[in-house]
Amino acid sequence: MTRIAYVNGRYMPHRKATVHIEDRGYQFGDGVYEVLPIQKGVLIDADLHFSRLARSLHELSIVMRMPERSLRAIVANVIRENRVQNGIAYVQITRGVARRDHAFPKLAKPTVVVTARHGPSLPEDVESWAATAVTVSDIRWGRCDIKSINLLPNVLAKQAAREAGAYEAILIGLDDIVMEGSASNVWIVNADGVLQTRPLDNHILPGCTRAALTELLAERDIVVSERAFSRNALTGAREVFLTGATALVKPITAIDGIPVADGAVGTVTRRLFDLFIAHAERQVRSKLQSDFSRGAM
Repeated sequence: MTRIAYVNGRYMPHRKATVHIEDRGYQFGDGVYEVLPIQKGVLIDADLHFSRLARSLHELSIVMRMPERSLRAIVANVIRENRVQNGIAYVQITRGVARRDHAFPKLAKPTVVVTARHGPSLPEDVESWAATAVTVSDIRWGRCDIKSINLLPNVLAKQAAREAGAYEAILIGLDDIVMEGSASNVWIVNADGVLQTRPLDNHILPGCTRAALTELLAERDIVVSERAFSRNALTGAREVFLTGATALVKPITAIDGIPVADGAVGTVTRRLFDLFIAHAERQVRSKLQSDFSRGAM
């Protein structure tokens, strides 16, 4: 089946989808993106992802002429045209096409690209979902809270992980403080047994999976310490796990080749994995039941 992409008002074969050579995303990385997980044709935590997309656009002063409801409809169409049941939808919006000049163009219209691709269903076994990580120095810019398409430092970090045979690279900032993964947020159960993750600021991305999990924990009165922690705290933790659109809740059992605690998936991580998987499955059931009810009427 031919893959279908959306580019600036047109649905077209993926292999023929192109943007102009002077698109500012291509020349400057002047744009933002979102990755939205799909399960059984349903977007998971869609409101969180579209809200973050709107925030990123606002922070870069990219003015979208398209209402959010229209963008949501386009994403739904692309998912349907590609018959994606499980996978991701990718949305990229740049400042648009203009003569090359660092300053903002006055008349450029944002470029909107939407694609979707197949991927795995939700994991059932936390043991097989576990992975390893390495640590690398954080060399990114000062506004990592914006989901910008400027991703070269993340690419280099992920490649370092790949070359080491690991799943993720955990970025270490000044004073040996843990920042986040190249494409994930980092959590630990620290040496005192406290669930901990770095507070949100301009140095890390406000992860949608992190936000969803934090809300689930608050509903159950489970305390999370949002406090910075060091590399030593990371490597000395009882448990380490990542959250992200594709990572979901992913246990990390070794860092830089050294086991985390006893190298097994911890009890807290196991519980939070189950909690998030159930959260995603509820969204799928709710959407499918809603669609069925509308169809029956």
